[in-house]
This record gives sequence, C-alpha cells and structure tokens, in this order.
Amino acid sequence: MAEQTLPPPSSQEQRWTEIEFLPAWSEEYYDVYTARKLGKWVMLKTLKKEFRDDPKYRAMIDKEFDVRYNLSHPNIVMINDYEDVPGLGRCIITDDVYGKSLRTLIDSGELEDKHYEQLRTRLPLAMEYIQQNHLAHHPIRPETIIFTENIGNLKLIDVGFDQKSRLCHSDTNDDVRSFGNVMKEVLRVTGRRDPAMARIADKAAGGGYRDVQALRLALENRSAKRFYIVAIIFLTLLVAALVWLSFNSPTK
Repeated sequence: MAEQTLPPPSSQEQRWTEIEFLPAWSEEYYDVYTARKLGKWVMLKTLKKEFRDDPKYRAMIDKEFDVRYNLSHPNIVMINDYEDVPGLGRCIITDDVYGKSLRTLIDSGELEDKHYEQLRTRLPLAMEYIQQNHLAHHPIRPETIIFTENIGNLKLIDVGFDQKSRLCHSDTNDDVRSFGNVMKEVLRVTGRRDPAMARIADKAAGGGYRDVQALRLALENRSAKRFYIVAIIFLTLLVAALVWLSFNSPTK
C-alpha cells in the first residue's frame, strides 16, 4: 500500500502552536490561554464558547480591546493585537505574563519580601495610572495581581472594560479600598509584622484616603519615617563610638 502523505500545516496552524487552557485565569465571560505566536510566548483572552456568537458579548470584547490597546505601564499587562485564532475565535493577545497570582502565593505560603515590596510601591503606581486614564474596571483582587514566572514582576490583569470622560469619587475610592483589603489579607494570612502598613491598610479599606495620590503620600511618609529612624540610630551609634574613642585613645 502506498504511503499516505499528510498535507502541510496551514499558515494559521504554523502561526499558532502549543495553545494551552489556563482554567485558574478564567474570568466570568472569558477563557485565558497561553500559546506561541510565531514561536513567541503570548497570552490569549477570548469569550467563553457560550458567549462567542452573542453580539452583546462580541461588542464587549471589542470594546475592551479598544480601551486597553494604547495603555503602556510596566505593571499592567499590555495588549499587542486582536485576531482570530484557530479553534478559539477572536482573541485579545497580550504579553506573556505567565506566573503566580498573589492569591496562589498567599495560599501556598510563598509570598516573599520582593513580592511584598512591589505590592507596597508598584501596585499604587499601577492604580494611579489606571485612574489617570479614566478606566472603569473590576475590583483589584489577589487573583488579578500576577508575579511573572522568571523575573517576578508585578502585573495587573483585568484593568479596564470601559473608558469614561472622568471618574467619580466612588470609582477612585473603590481602588483605595481594594488596596487596603489586599494588604490587610496579606498581613493577616502571612503573619507579617508591619504596624505602619497595618494602619494604612485599615484606613484605606475603610475609605479613609480621598484618592490614590493621598494613599501614595501616606506610604511615602511611612518610608521617610523609617529612613529617618534608621539615620538617627546610625548617627547615635556613630557619636557614641567617637565619644568612646576620645576617652580611650592613648595620650601623648
């Protein structure tokens, strides 16, 4: 019997390889995949199968692409393209941010100092950028905060489904409350002792800061106070050492 020759893969099949479903990343209306596009790792976000043919939900993913396409911030997942992928339909294509969510790190006890420091410093910066661009988005939660696999950079996902002419106070205050709730959980579950941060997190969760700028100022003052305390301790020890040397140095 003659050997059967298979047809060569189509250009689309060659374009997309190693497509893998990520159930832990799925959202209410979307499924998320990791894949290689022309050999480069990317992430794919597409409507769940039951929503793909509904014009309302197709308009929703179209709008999310339009809203997020021009965003550019080191701590926000960037959108690269929007195209049809074989077997998945229309997909938003983002940078590869495969890694572990803050929820996973908390639950597994893997949260390290490098993660905590980025939550304290970079998360408010990402939130401020979102507000400056008047983006309406779902609440920031441990599930939407990702630390990339290789470098461990903080990345926010699910950062905007609409863009408004301006944000109202409740919109901006929700972000502050979200930050407070995230940090309170981090401190509670990990047992990390940081009294200053605990006070800021409690105040933020209760809506005690008018906006992210006020929250950032409180965080920066916390850092400044810590610096001054360390500087005072260092100077005190230095003076004590000089005094000791002056009394114990051999006389001529």
